[in-house]
Amino acid sequence: MLTRTSVLAGLTWMIAACAVTTAPPDGGVPSGERIGNLIIRGVPQIPERITRLLAPYQNVRSARLHGWTKNALLISTRFGETPQVHRVDKPLGVREQLTFFDEPVRSVVVPPNGQDGFLYLRDTGGSEFYQVYWFDAATGRSDMLSDGRSRNSSMIWSNAGDRFAFSSTVRNGTNVDIYVQALTGEARLVLETEGGGWAVTDWSGDDRRLLVLQYLSINESHLYELQLATGELRELFDPGVQAAFGNAAYDGESTSVYFTSDLGAEFMRLHHLDLESGSLDVLTGDLTWDVEGLEISPNGEFLAYLVNAEGLSTLQVWHLPERRLVALPELPSGIISGVLFSHDSQQLGLTLNRATSPSDVYSIDLVTRGLTRWTKSEVGGLVMDAFVEPELMHYPTFDEVNGVPRQIPAFVFKPTSLGPHPVVISIHGGPESQYRPFFSTYNQSLVNELGVAVIAPNVRGSRGYGKSYVKLDNGVLREDSVKDIGALLDWIASQPDLDGDRVLVIGGSYGGYMVLAAMVHYGDRLLAGVERVGISNFVTFLENTQSYRRDLRRAEYGDERIPEMRALLESISPLNHVDKMTRPLMVTQGFNDPRVPASESAQIVAALEDRDVPVWYIVALDEGHGFRKKSNRTYLSGATWLFMERYLLGTP
Repeated sequence: MLTRTSVLAGLTWMIAACAVTTAPPDGGVPSGERIGNLIIRGVPQIPERITRLLAPYQNVRSARLHGWTKNALLISTRFGETPQVHRVDKPLGVREQLTFFDEPVRSVVVPPNGQDGFLYLRDTGGSEFYQVYWFDAATGRSDMLSDGRSRNSSMIWSNAGDRFAFSSTVRNGTNVDIYVQALTGEARLVLETEGGGWAVTDWSGDDRRLLVLQYLSINESHLYELQLATGELRELFDPGVQAAFGNAAYDGESTSVYFTSDLGAEFMRLHHLDLESGSLDVLTGDLTWDVEGLEISPNGEFLAYLVNAEGLSTLQVWHLPERRLVALPELPSGIISGVLFSHDSQQLGLTLNRATSPSDVYSIDLVTRGLTRWTKSEVGGLVMDAFVEPELMHYPTFDEVNGVPRQIPAFVFKPTSLGPHPVVISIHGGPESQYRPFFSTYNQSLVNELGVAVIAPNVRGSRGYGKSYVKLDNGVLREDSVKDIGALLDWIASQPDLDGDRVLVIGGSYGGYMVLAAMVHYGDRLLAGVERVGISNFVTFLENTQSYRRDLRRAEYGDERIPEMRALLESISPLNHVDKMTRPLMVTQGFNDPRVPASESAQIVAALEDRDVPVWYIVALDEGHGFRKKSNRTYLSGATWLFMERYLLGTP
């Protein structure tokens, strides 16, 4: 996604998050052995040999671009427990650490007027209860600008750099309103809303108008223009039009808007809207993949956008207003994010992640067309040539399209040794996310050290393959995505280099639900499962998730207040089918999880323990929706490794 107008990614994150939670609804800290901030139950002691083997993988670093200053780049990388902000003064130069916190620093935005500092967001304990801070580079001091209680997101600087717009729940803790604030003084409410899916995407050139996006679901959002002087909010398209809108930005004159949308199409396309005449042009109608972001240079001369072609990124840059394609240097194949123009519009920075190398920061000189690498992240002493590139394949599933079996895309990491190999099926969350071939130290360790093949499918409901594909698991169709896992098990059994008798499933969040559901339906074909922060009962999940995001999740899963839908959700919830779950399960949970409450994990663990099913249970008291701190991740990796050795490989 692109940095200044990266709204689609930001809204997905915002919708998946919520206000601070300090305990699951029952309020109880689970019993078990205490190791640091972890509560452990049923997990054997991790042998030192596993800790030593995984240590290099735990020390791999990555770098992410956050912004251009007058003389340097701001990036984030991790040298301690969590990613922090660093300054890099020259290509491949020293990474000078600027922030030093126990919690990760997120959403760094640099002002456009050369002020020596930046805004950023930070929460506590993984709560996603983000506060806005200003870092003063001259003093090294951070000052909180928000109230310390609300949840804040979607910060974007005005063109003058004298104030910024952002979203916040400060008014009532539920609705996400739009505010404007300077570095001194109080925030001003400029748009009072109903609902949780509101964000600012851009300022007009004169800083008098804002583009505002309202997200309702993966398939429906609305684009508005807000007049700051009067508060007038004008929807730019007929409210009856149901379409998804992503990134949006004013052109250099602020007389028109460039935006991405699936208006009248299967995929997100780049559009141009003349604000005065209403004339609308589709600019990428020939593409059959999503345009996933756009960025316009500060001087309005260039427009950059990314195309997600079956998981890999293609970068395009146009010269405006004629939309002439700008020649670019060849980039390595991978996933591009964080595309950001320099203040003088002559450089384009980006973050590049490849399946065989961690994320690093690059820049393109738009005058000379030269490519410069700014960071070279360490890989813990591992040999990069040994990392495995995944293979993209498609397997047939249970239903048909035009008389032909529907094909499900999947990425396969295979060991170089002779098979048949045990298999780990890794299922993404969302459910509207998409597995993309990013660098994963854990995947690489499984392939290279354990001799396990890793398969990451994009089952129906995944984004990136058209809006019809996204809708295939909605509502009453929820378990059709689980059937795609059953079809994958059929495919694995037919492959001579894969061992269909030794398969484990792993997944987090919605992928955690998929793990539990797969163990309900296909437990006789699986040896074990690893479930991270997963949904065990859709009704209790919807009832206990935070109020501002509840309706947004109902749009995907169904409304549990409707008796017929409630009955359906109960019928497909794994918690109600624990009698069919007999295989060993490993469950991990952040105690402060604001998305999937910790009670979802607690109740499935309790139900399985009552039935004497082997369960390994790990709860992190200082984490939320997933483990982000290095010490917690190190323990988690070792425990998961031991679990796989015991139950997938049968190692005593």
